[in-house]
Order: sequence, then C-alpha cells, then structure tokens
Amino acid sequence: MIFTLGINHHSAPLAIRERVAFGAEKLQHALADLTRSQPVREVAILSTCNRTEIYCSAETPEVVIDWLARYHGVERSEIAPYLYTHDQPEAIRHAFRVASGLDSMVIGEPQILGQMKDAVRAAEESGTLGSQLHKLFQRSFSVAKEVRSTTAIGANIVSMAAAGVHLAERIFESVGEQRILFIGAGEMIELCAAHFCARQPKQVTIANRTLERGRALAERYNGTAIRLDELGEHLAQHDIVVSCTASPLPIIGLGMVERAVKARRHRPMFMVDLAVPRDIEEEVGELDDVFLYSVDDLAQVVESGLESRQAAVVEAEDIIAARVRDFQAWLQSRDTVPVIRSLRDSAERMRRHEMEHAMKLLAKGEPAEKVLEHLSHRLTNKFLHTPTQALNLADDVERNELQTAASRLFGLHAGD
Repeated sequence: MIFTLGINHHSAPLAIRERVAFGAEKLQHALADLTRSQPVREVAILSTCNRTEIYCSAETPEVVIDWLARYHGVERSEIAPYLYTHDQPEAIRHAFRVASGLDSMVIGEPQILGQMKDAVRAAEESGTLGSQLHKLFQRSFSVAKEVRSTTAIGANIVSMAAAGVHLAERIFESVGEQRILFIGAGEMIELCAAHFCARQPKQVTIANRTLERGRALAERYNGTAIRLDELGEHLAQHDIVVSCTASPLPIIGLGMVERAVKARRHRPMFMVDLAVPRDIEEEVGELDDVFLYSVDDLAQVVESGLESRQAAVVEAEDIIAARVRDFQAWLQSRDTVPVIRSLRDSAERMRRHEMEHAMKLLAKGEPAEKVLEHLSHRLTNKFLHTPTQALNLADDVERNELQTAASRLFGLHAGD
C-alpha cells in the first residue's frame, strides 16, 4: 500500500514546519534510518520550505509518524494536529498534484518539480526507491508535463522571488538605488537574484559557505562574494537582505542585526527569509527599522494571482483524476503477477515433460507424425485437466461463476 504523510503550508505554520524539515545533507541518513528501523519497504522524503512529506510503501503509516517525531526529537502530540495522511488512491492524487504545482504556495510554480526530482534521486542513491514508488514518481513527472503543456496553469505566474521585489518596492522608492545582500547560492537565491538584479541595484553581494560557488553567482551580476562568517562585518552596508540556506540554525541573530541598524543610523533594512528552518531569528522582525518577511508572508502577496488561474486548475484536476485511475489500474494489475507467473511456470513444466517424452519416442524410431499427434493430445489434456475438473466438481453457484470466468479467460462464445 502506498501512503503519503506530512505537513505543508496549508496544514502547519512555519514554526512547526521548520521543526520537522530535513536538510539535504541529512536526507540519505534519514532514509536509511527509517527503512532500517521500521517495516517500510520503499520510501522517499520531500522536504522544502513549504512542506515535509514522506512517500512510502508500508502496511501502515503509523510507524512512520512515530519515526518522524522521534527522529526530530519532538513529541508526536506536538505535530499530530498538523499532519495529514493519504492512502490509495488519494496518495497517488496528492503526488500528481504536488508535481503539477497545484498544491504549492504559488499555484503552478515550477520549482517544486525539480525539488521532487531531487527527492527521488536521493532515494535512488540510498536504495530506498522500489518499483512502486519509482513508477509513481515517473508518472507524477509525466502528469506534470501534461498539465503544463495542455493548460495555462503556469501562465503569468507570480513567483516568490517576484513577490519579494514587490514588497521591497513598498519600502524603498527604487530597488535600483539599494545595495542587496543575497545569503546562499542555491536555486531559490538564483531566482531571487534574477528578479532583484533586473532592477539594476547599486551593489550586489553574495554570501555563501562555499566561496567559489558564491563567486560564480556574483559574477553574473557584477557583484562580489563573501564567506558566511563575514556576515557581521558586511550586514550594515546593505539595504536589502535575501536569505535562503540549508542551515539547521539561524545564521543571523538579533544582536548582529541590532549592531547593523545602529551602524546604519536607523536607515530601514528590508529582509526576506525564505529558508526553512529560518535563517534569521524571528525576533529581528520586532526591531523598529527592520522589515522582515518569511515565506508565509510572501504567500499572502502571491495569493492575489490565484483567481486568474482557477480555470486552468479545474482543467488540471480533470487530467490528474484520469491519470490516477490509470495508475490505480496499473497497481491492481500487479496483484495478478504472481498468479500469471505461477500459471506460466506450470505450463512450462508440462511442456518440458512432454517434450522429453516425445524425444524418447523419436529416439526409439517412432514416426514423427505420430509423435507430434501424440504430443499435441497429451499437452491439450494436461492443460485442460485442472479447469475441466474444477467445472465438473463445482456446485451450481460456483459452476456458473467458473463458466463465466472460463469463457472470458479462453475467449469462448456461445455455440463454440
């Protein structure tokens, strides 16, 4: 049975989501730990700023929920009110909706598809992706492609990065007159840099743990790169700060920002924290001269674009419903595989036995035509002995069922 369980921006506030997030560096360890300690056959973990979801093939999701709480050192009762659990077919539908961007904070955003592919890659490398989940995710990617190519779900999308620029322009008359500090060098920061730098800011700085990667991004926008441990020295020089790293703990504390505000002589500072867990301590937002926004705050900005995409959402849901039925049919067909394999094995044993018998007759000098006739009769009788016997020994009710089944299995028609 395929299950999906987790929390997302619909079910839980940021303070809860960040407590059960999985950093990329811990993902493979978590996958190994879950499959080693629990009766879980297949598993993949999708962890982003908006969701932490576990896709698994198991008897029950309860053991996975207990593991999730234990792994993150939280009481199950603390996260239970925010958790959702889906079994088939809802688990399949949920995977298709997530891949297609229908369950995202920004409806139709394409970034989640790449994040889901990263989750699948991590599961493959950890050896926790079996045939069922492999097929589920491949179908998810196929459905996402179909939705994007046949509907307007991604048209005129308002991204989180664009929302950040929109909010910054409420604080500053022109982003082009400001100095911007980007913290991190991942995909989200790259998107934000593209949007903010389109306004041609006065200065661009990239702070990253790996200086080489920071330089590579900075060079695109004629900026400079610094190390994360240099943040304290450079923070006061920047008017706009956009942060999204995979750090498990905040990298910008209240004290650091207080010193920066003092050095800036209380000129306003606009800060966007897109990381989960948060990169910037929540208390920073209480400072008078700091405007701090989280991913949940940006969601309110992009919500206004939702209505224009509702028609596309309806079309996308219809596509997903049809593809869920297809996938359900594939799963159900797998239930017959053992029976089909057993049937073929039995027929093969009969064939080999009769071939051996026929070869012995030929070796004795029996005419080939007579041997072939004998072989065909013996094979026919052996193949039909068990179903014929079942029909003869069945009672009235069972006989009707077997007759119907036999007619369908062997393609029989009235009068045959």
